[in-house]
Amino acid sequence: MSNETKQVKYELLLDGLDCANCAMKIENGVSKLQGVTSATVNFATCKMILTVEDETEEDVITEAKRKIKQLDSHIKVSVVGERSRQKESGKDQHVHNHDAHDHHGHDHSHDEADGHEGHSHDHSSAQMRKVAVRLGAGTVLAVLAALLPMGGWAEVSLFVLAYLLIGGDVLWQAVRNIARGQVFDEFFLMSIATLGAFAIREYPEAVAVMLFYQIGEMFQSLAVNRSRKSIQSLMNIRPDYANVETDQGTRKISPEQVEIGNVIIVKPGERVPLDGIVISGTSMLDTSALTGESLPREAEPGSEMLSGFVNLNGVLKIEVTKSYGESTVSKILDLVQNASNKKAPTETFINKFARVYTPIVVIVALLLAIIPPLVINGAEFSDWLYRALIFLVISCPCALVVSIPLGFFGGIGAASKAGVLVKGGNYLEALSQVKTVVFDKTGTLTEGVFEVSGIYPSRKFLASASSEEDAKQQLLEYTAYTELHSHHPIAASIRKAYQEALQEERVTDYEELSGYGIRARVDDHIIFAGNTKLMKQQEIAYEDAAAYGTVIHVAVDDTYAGHLVISDRIKADAARALDDLRSLSIHKTVMLTGDVRSVAESVARELGVDEVHAELLPQHKVEQMERITASKDSKEKVMFVGDGINDTPVLAQADVGVAMGGLGSDAAIEAADIVIMTDEPSKIATAIRIAKRTRAIVWQNIIFALGVKAIFLILGAFGIATMWEAVFSDVGVTVLAVLNAMRILRYKEPA
Repeated sequence: MSNETKQVKYELLLDGLDCANCAMKIENGVSKLQGVTSATVNFATCKMILTVEDETEEDVITEAKRKIKQLDSHIKVSVVGERSRQKESGKDQHVHNHDAHDHHGHDHSHDEADGHEGHSHDHSSAQMRKVAVRLGAGTVLAVLAALLPMGGWAEVSLFVLAYLLIGGDVLWQAVRNIARGQVFDEFFLMSIATLGAFAIREYPEAVAVMLFYQIGEMFQSLAVNRSRKSIQSLMNIRPDYANVETDQGTRKISPEQVEIGNVIIVKPGERVPLDGIVISGTSMLDTSALTGESLPREAEPGSEMLSGFVNLNGVLKIEVTKSYGESTVSKILDLVQNASNKKAPTETFINKFARVYTPIVVIVALLLAIIPPLVINGAEFSDWLYRALIFLVISCPCALVVSIPLGFFGGIGAASKAGVLVKGGNYLEALSQVKTVVFDKTGTLTEGVFEVSGIYPSRKFLASASSEEDAKQQLLEYTAYTELHSHHPIAASIRKAYQEALQEERVTDYEELSGYGIRARVDDHIIFAGNTKLMKQQEIAYEDAAAYGTVIHVAVDDTYAGHLVISDRIKADAARALDDLRSLSIHKTVMLTGDVRSVAESVARELGVDEVHAELLPQHKVEQMERITASKDSKEKVMFVGDGINDTPVLAQADVGVAMGGLGSDAAIEAADIVIMTDEPSKIATAIRIAKRTRAIVWQNIIFALGVKAIFLILGAFGIATMWEAVFSDVGVTVLAVLNAMRILRYKEPA
């Protein structure tokens, strides 16, 4: 197609990005470059996802790096490994291949999962020490200037020296930014405010304000780094190496180099590096990093292994079934690290708000400096200039811009720690507004594993047997032999219940009657096993089922012999999941299933589901979902929970689509907005609790930051607040808001 444009996606690492306002400026600046389709900065991981047009890719990357350097000279920019070519037609973008090399041929994939935290932390620790020494020296000089009995130039010189030691870098950055046409930023505001204080001979205040600002910035940087580290440590599930079995013995190589079909050895205490199947050995596994599940899981030959599990005791040999890029751990890391590129509405709103708010405050400050001295008799220009400077310092929107993305990122981290993968801040915010939860039945509320739950011989059949137990065993044996050649899960459950080995020669003349059941000759008896329609067709008088479930009626030589009830086990925590949802003020729970009505209603009754729709084909599920979505309030959200593979259309249609036990299913990870890794329905309530708590913390920060700023802006305008309060209202509020945002990481499930 002629309108198809090829696109290339790059990931840039912005090492040293610790100012959220700068992150916003970089995102806006790079987005406007020619050839750039989209640019999103993920402040929490210091990465920029950049989509560019294919023809211009090299030039655009160079231009983007130049623009970032221009906006913030402290940042080191490098291209990270994953770049993916994709074709775009209309709005659809499909990522085609992941290539672990940048266009210079360097392999960065090994560093990628851990972010740049290790390197950046050492680098920032060394910088912190330098800054602390400089601030200490400046403070000593300022104290000497204030205490020593000297006046005139000696005193001024000492204060100027102290000021330059403490805030020289801020002044220099302000000058450089003005030269690039960036006037209204925090460097400019602080420089104007402190130089203004010098101009009106408030030397100690000028030095002290700059000192307070720099200390505040240090704390802010520490708080942001700490919260980044906490989030990164949740993601610390990336395996470092794999022990591959070769003809020459065992070789230790990086997981990216292992190929499908290789055999790897995992020793006690090691992390499973790639997905595969156990071919020998037994062991217990710690799956908590992936599933949030504290109980160890058992592994034996034939068990499926997911990367990220920790082997606790035995030695396991595993045949690799997926390459590293396709393995579970790689997908989880990718999902969680890229989650904050999907920004929540609150986050987007705050960024837009900051863009409008700052220029308005600058205009108000300018008017505050100029108009009162012209209008009010006896008004001192220097006095109103001082008030305007205070007003400017207070206006910086840092607290909001930094704490809100960290809040959402922390929420996503806390959810992943609990075994719930949330694909973006927008889904986390939508989760907190869910009022209707729609469930699929099989594999979601029930195990999806059929078992014989009851054997009910007829009165006639009982009379011909020596005991009730014999009659039950005989009925089960006949049914198991009749179902010998059937591939249906129900047939498999009957054969499993019989337990004994089946001898094929006993079954002759086998016929499947589509939509009815099976007719077979077992020994010398003609046996019919199937539904009520089969009994009616053969004109055999049958008895009604004694219990709910899938009923298999059995007739031996045209005489009714009884029936078997096969049911799907309800998950152990399904009832608790429904109770938890009710306690979270979910208005309505609905179940959509293709199963027969009697079975669906029995499960719904046992669990307390409000509304049931049974015997639905996939397209009917979509119709029901449309009806539910149309009848809801505009502010309320509808969640659909399914087992991911056959529920893809409904998952995509819901406001929030949740896939159960999606770790093994690629379809689930693709279609759903949220993936429950443990397969437990009770985790839905956990996810909603984390979402509500994240939203509460984000709003606390918004109200706190705006409230404090509003108070200080009024105090500043009336000349009550000094520079000290102004700096506190900017830096102090940011530090408090960041620390508050970190609380979400310490989320604990209620007992």
